[in-house]
Amino acid sequence: MSTLPTRLRSPARASAIGLLAALLLAGALLTLTPRSAGAAAQTRRAKRAVEAAPLLHSRLLWATIDVCNATDQPDTIGIRGSMPGDHVAHDTMYMRFRLQYMNTTTKAWVDLAKGAAAAYTNVGTGASARQAGRSFQLNPVAGQPAFTLRGVVNFEWRHNGTVVAQASRATSAGRVSLAGADPAGFSAATCMIG
Repeated sequence: MSTLPTRLRSPARASAIGLLAALLLAGALLTLTPRSAGAAAQTRRAKRAVEAAPLLHSRLLWATIDVCNATDQPDTIGIRGSMPGDHVAHDTMYMRFRLQYMNTTTKAWVDLAKGAAAAYTNVGTGASARQAGRSFQLNPVAGQPAFTLRGVVNFEWRHNGTVVAQASRATSAGRVSLAGADPAGFSAATCMIG
């Protein structure tokens, strides 16, 4: 007769095997916990990415030039941005305004090097859509040809300081600024100053 079935039938042995199985299971659960936490974080990030998709395709996400060398604001270009809220009141929305010129040799847009990019500005909570703007005053050199400018607005939605969605838009025409347009209703994709 084999000794293996006798050992399995022994109550003390069965308790020891049961305890060993419970310890192994507990150890397996402990080793799975970090992976589960990582998987949960990945799931949250993926969910936020899916929630961000409508923000990035919203008609409320745009940039425009709302001031271009206006009579009462000579050599000034104003850039305005609009961004939709993510409907999360604890999230915060930010915009950053940049100014670019058209390089006539390469036909590429280039950031102006000095003073043409602002830091990110808090424009409010994610509860609803927001607009904000920034003006740049230039000092054109007399006798030099005019140059073509445009704006670029970078948008960020942040949750507890962490960026959960971001976008960038170059200025375009046909937008409605809630404030700051000069003259009223002005909206353009580019501006010539010189």
